[in-house]
Amino acid sequence: MRGREKKQTVMFSTATIESLVEKKLPSDHPLRKIKEKTNEVLKELSPQFDDLYSRTGRPSIPPEYLLRAMLWMALFSIRSERQLEEVLRFDLRCRWFVGLSLDDDAWDHSAFSKARESLVLDIIAESFFQKHLDFLREAGLLSDEHLSVDGTLLGAWASHKSLVLRSELDKGGKPPKPPEGGRNGWVDFKGEKRSNATHVSATDPDSRLASKGVGAKLSHELNVLAENRNNFAVGLIVKSPTGTSEKEAALALVKQEIKAGRTPATLGGDRKYSDGDSLVEALVEDSVTPHFAVRDDRPNAAARLFQDEPGFKVSIRKRMRIEEIFAFVKNIGGLAKVKVRGTVRVLGIATIAIAAYNLTHEAHLASRA
Repeated sequence: MRGREKKQTVMFSTATIESLVEKKLPSDHPLRKIKEKTNEVLKELSPQFDDLYSRTGRPSIPPEYLLRAMLWMALFSIRSERQLEEVLRFDLRCRWFVGLSLDDDAWDHSAFSKARESLVLDIIAESFFQKHLDFLREAGLLSDEHLSVDGTLLGAWASHKSLVLRSELDKGGKPPKPPEGGRNGWVDFKGEKRSNATHVSATDPDSRLASKGVGAKLSHELNVLAENRNNFAVGLIVKSPTGTSEKEAALALVKQEIKAGRTPATLGGDRKYSDGDSLVEALVEDSVTPHFAVRDDRPNAAARLFQDEPGFKVSIRKRMRIEEIFAFVKNIGGLAKVKVRGTVRVLGIATIAIAAYNLTHEAHLASRA
């Protein structure tokens, strides 16, 4: 028999987020593990969050809500904070994950911008990332001995049209007024050579022209340090790309581990890290064995001294898995072209995306255990 539409609205309902999502979501769904672990980490960080806010004034949006919302944005490829506001309002799974009840309305998207301007969002993201690593270490999922490093380019939120001559900047470093023609007016670079030495982006001065073989684009450089046991990301640095920035970032990431009391035994990397012997020598001084691939045209490279060690082939094979992190961050986390400007802000959203990767990877490992 045909069913009929119910035209009369229900005045009262006992439905809750728990009854609509918690009970219906499959018991082995990765979101359950991700939310559970996120809440455990946030509970530990609650005293630190108290120090970030004033004791008086109007209550802010809870930092736990902001962080969970940003994690959802990275987990489900939400392209903008305006779209995230819409998803928060209409997606029940998102409301359940963030912690909103059916009666709570989504907050305005500008809340993320305000939190980012005050650096609160960046501090929260970094604290969450580091605390989650502590949980992973306690669970025995991380290797502090054997690490890999690599770098990738993130497209900057600026176009070639934003490039201006460095000589045209005023004393305060501000660019000249844009030409007439609106926000997307015509710019003619014909016959003019552009380089990082002569030009700078007026939109994002921290970005640089860089290429990985597909043409130079304004970019930021994301460098990631991963451990070899389960391929969790344990450190990251965002820099303005230069010819030596990846090697500088690799050394800085290793220094951070040593400062934290964790001395790596080996560091794996591709051929660019063995170009020039400065990085290899610096690592050896810190008692870290460099396991770097070497170009065939560099027979006397210092990195070749370590190619006969038993763990070299393992490091070279393991270091390629760091591309899985880049694939998640850029294709799922939406950082192939970032939506913020400046190295500090790019670091903040990159930290969120990599934290989302670590949470997802942990959930998948738990499902196979």
